[in-house]
Amino acid sequence: MQVTSSIREPLVTGGKTVRDVSEDISRQVEGKPTNLWWIAISVSVVLFLLGAYCFWMLLWNGVGVWGLNKTVGWAWDITNFVWWVGIGHAGTLISAILLLFRQRWRMSINRAAEAMTIFAVICAASFPLAHMGRLWIGPIWSLPLPNTFGSLWVNFNSPLLWDVFAISTYFSVSLLFWYMGLIPDFAVIRDRAVRKGHPLRAMIYNALSFGWSGGAKTWMRYESVALILAGLSTPLVLSVHTIVSMDFATSLIPGWHTTIFPPYFVSGAIFSGFAMVLTLLLVTRKLFKLEDYITIYHIELMNIIIIITGSIVGIAYITEFFIAWYGQVPAEQYEFINRATGPYWWAYWSMMTCNVISPQLFWFKKIRTNLVSTFIISIIVNIGMWFERFVIIVISLHRDFLPSSWSMFHPTMYDVGQYIFTFGLFFTAFLLFAKFFPMINMAEVKSIVKSTSEKKH
Repeated sequence: MQVTSSIREPLVTGGKTVRDVSEDISRQVEGKPTNLWWIAISVSVVLFLLGAYCFWMLLWNGVGVWGLNKTVGWAWDITNFVWWVGIGHAGTLISAILLLFRQRWRMSINRAAEAMTIFAVICAASFPLAHMGRLWIGPIWSLPLPNTFGSLWVNFNSPLLWDVFAISTYFSVSLLFWYMGLIPDFAVIRDRAVRKGHPLRAMIYNALSFGWSGGAKTWMRYESVALILAGLSTPLVLSVHTIVSMDFATSLIPGWHTTIFPPYFVSGAIFSGFAMVLTLLLVTRKLFKLEDYITIYHIELMNIIIIITGSIVGIAYITEFFIAWYGQVPAEQYEFINRATGPYWWAYWSMMTCNVISPQLFWFKKIRTNLVSTFIISIIVNIGMWFERFVIIVISLHRDFLPSSWSMFHPTMYDVGQYIFTFGLFFTAFLLFAKFFPMINMAEVKSIVKSTSEKKH
């Protein structure tokens, strides 16, 4: 009943007009950066440079600088790769699936979510590229291109190659969807720059908007292409992390060889993606004074999705234990006992606490509509989802079939450094986007304002 009553809340508050929408959202692009923005971008650039040093040392010396060994051949690199890909899921879900279902509450948050997807996928791609060793050669061999060796082709039976196709397709469609939605807003900023006498800004945003005219035929084609891209993106939301899960599910390692991974990974990706969207939106909402556009209503609905996906993830954890018991495979049974009671028990119970217990607090309306608690829980969820990937990958590998090959994984500064590098890259890119691109989809929000004013009259 609480959800039903909250749906009646307005999507845009403050009695905004169409002119107000253009003014409020364009001012962040047209105005000078604030001191808080400069502080945030400085911190993110410092993180980027510190991580870039570790990344350079990795390329110079090879993957031996990581804490890998013969038993744990994958560790932080693939853990962070899967974590970043998961974060990128919420953007396409908000943009594509909710668009097809005509959910109007997506309109104030889809732009930031789409940008988050683009930057998260770029961060994710850095890990498998680095794992190849020779970065200036490796990417060539992952593509099915003719080469001077004639018969040397990629292995199409390998799920790692499936990742290449899935993620490159996902990135391409998401980038196109994101940029296409920006074109009408670029035209608004261009027209405002012309009126205010800023020729350089007008020229830049005119180029970015491809000379958008705003005619009826232009809008018709724009909306048609948006629906087509949404239709293409929807199966990608399900397929990309399904294919990432195949990296594990098609192997024979205890703890990996299971058919539950595809739906388990997809729900977990949406779970972590929405948590990261909340983290970013709560900060930018305050930083750019967008409280009238990113309302408590939007935050509450996203928290409800976190409850649902978090519960699905919790059921998946329980199901894994049941299948291990029911299958009566000693190695599989030991794997799950080792997760809960072995040397990495702290990682497993951190995962359970963050992913299963903390989202259940959102059943209380006071908590899911409170900004501080939402911000804290969103960070806790993303910490928990990182531990989930660590548990699946490292704990499954460090003790497999042969006790004689068991070993522990200890990350080095270069493992941590590349992770810091991706954080610096992500937040630097997101802060630049927030300053020079419209954070809110003006065209779609204006349609909400128009329809609301028509109903009043």
